[in-house]
Amino acid sequence: MSTQKSISSRAWAEMLLLAAIWGASFLSIRIALDEVGPLTAVAHRVGWAALALWGVVWLMGLPVPRDPKIWLGFLGMGVLNNVIPFALMSWGQLHIETGLTSILNAATAIFGVIIAALFFADERITARKAIGVGLGFAGVAMAIGLENLRSFDLRSLAQLAVIGGTISYALASVWARKRLAGQPPQVAAAGMVTGSTLIMLPLAWMVEGPLTLNLQTDTMVAIGYYALIGTALAYLLYYRVLAMAGSGNLMLVTLLIPPFAIVLGGLVLHETLRASAYGGFALLALGLLVLDGRIWRLLPARAR
Repeated sequence: MSTQKSISSRAWAEMLLLAAIWGASFLSIRIALDEVGPLTAVAHRVGWAALALWGVVWLMGLPVPRDPKIWLGFLGMGVLNNVIPFALMSWGQLHIETGLTSILNAATAIFGVIIAALFFADERITARKAIGVGLGFAGVAMAIGLENLRSFDLRSLAQLAVIGGTISYALASVWARKRLAGQPPQVAAAGMVTGSTLIMLPLAWMVEGPLTLNLQTDTMVAIGYYALIGTALAYLLYYRVLAMAGSGNLMLVTLLIPPFAIVLGGLVLHETLRASAYGGFALLALGLLVLDGRIWRLLPARAR
C-alpha cells in the first residue's frame, strides 16, 4: 500500500491560497454574468488564460509540442475540463447561489472515484471508497433537496447542470491520465485552455454575439480575476501543491473552497443558503475525508 504524503506548512498555506482563489472565482463569475452571457464569460476565461499561460511557457523556455496527437489530447482535455463544466456551471450560477454551486462542485472527487474505477484496473472500488462515495452521494442529494426535483423547475435544472459539470471534470482526469502523461504541467495547462478557446470563441460568438471589451468596470475586473488569477495562476499553483502534497492530500482543496465561496457570496451578494445545503456539505465533506483515508485509518483494522 502506498503511503500518503504528509502536508508541510508551506503546502497547507498554498492549498488555502488555492482554495481562496477558486472560492472567489465563483463570486467573480457571478458578477460578470450580470452583463455577459455564460458562454461569453467562459470564452473570456479561457482566452485570456491561454495568453497568460503561453507567456509562462515562453518565459520558462519549455518546448512546444508538435505531435498532432498531443494537440488532440489538449483539445479533448479542453472540452472535458473547461468547455463543458465551465459552461454548465456558469449557466447554473444564473439560477442558484454561488455557495451552493461550490458545494456541488466538491462532488467532483466522488464522481472521479467511480469513473476511474470504470476505466482503470488499479482504481477498483474498495470498501473505504464505497462508503466515501455513498456519503458523498447522500450529501449531494441533501444539498440539492430531492423533493425539489419533483417540480423540476429552472433551479432544479441549474443544480443538475452543475453536477453535470463535475462529471465532466471526473472524465477529464481519466483523459489526462490516458492522453497527456509526461507533458510539463505548464504546457499541458496552456494547451488545454488553447483547445478550449478554439471551441468557445466561435461558439459564444454564434450563440451570444461578438465578444466585446466595452463592458462595465466591475465586469472587466471580474473577468480579469477569474481568467488570470482564478484560471491561469490557479492552474500553476495547483501543480505546485500537487508536487508538494500529492494527489490524495490535494483532494482536501475541494473541502476548503465552499467556505470561501459561501462567505463571499453572503458578504457581496447577500446570498443565504438553506440549512439542508450546509447539511449536504457536511455529509459530502465526511465522504471526501473517508476517501482521503485519514478518518479510515483511525478505525480498528477489523472495522475497516
